[in-house]
Amino acid sequence: MKLTLAEPRTLVDSINVISEIVNEVRFDVDGEKIGLVAMDPANVAMIDFKLFSSAFSEYSVDKSHQLCISLDSLKAVLKRVKPSDMLTLELDEEKNKLKIQLKGDNVRTFNLALIDVDEKEQRVPDLNFSATIETSSSIFDGAIQDADVIADAVVLKALENSFVVEGENNMSQVTTEIPKDDDTIITLNSVEEFKSKYSIEYLKKIIKGGKLTGKVKLQFGNDYPLRVDYLVQDKLNLGFILAPRVAND
Repeated sequence: MKLTLAEPRTLVDSINVISEIVNEVRFDVDGEKIGLVAMDPANVAMIDFKLFSSAFSEYSVDKSHQLCISLDSLKAVLKRVKPSDMLTLELDEEKNKLKIQLKGDNVRTFNLALIDVDEKEQRVPDLNFSATIETSSSIFDGAIQDADVIADAVVLKALENSFVVEGENNMSQVTTEIPKDDDTIITLNSVEEFKSKYSIEYLKKIIKGGKLTGKVKLQFGNDYPLRVDYLVQDKLNLGFILAPRVAND
């Protein structure tokens, strides 16, 4: 297995976001992609990540591999990546280590120990969403940060002609209304309003995926899980599934 990224920023930024939610992960490497599906310890958020072979300048995989890694250790190495570096990943099966080579003005090599992960293999649930919103990641980021000023949960509402983000506490309320236009596409499976409440604590971590792309795709329903996807065409998809907050939460 030998994988080379001419633009390692895609991997670096993805790992920084993923590590906000989970620490120990199992990467599945096959002929098409590096992927992972992981659940946070509280069983509130799931990550569905795919970095496709087309993102790499070299992608040589002889067979499928599972790489179990501490993200704290991986992040420490990735912090050393310079903008001009080429990043190469190789698996040393005999030593059970992941070799990470950074090649720029010089060549630096890290051998990262792989670990055992006890967590059972996760599968992405089959969900049927009532509402789909495609909008600017910076606008959604701002709406969540506005709500964070006064609330610990946010209500997302999908209407025929607008997408609304609301936060409130016992004394105050904030509302961001994003109209349907060329930059915000709203697709509903009926003309009714759909709404659900979610944790701002988790959303503040998820919206850091906006570093990867200027667009975000949101899917939800009435009191239903939220799926958030940051897609870089032909390169990667960083997705999250967030459980709703129940009424008495």
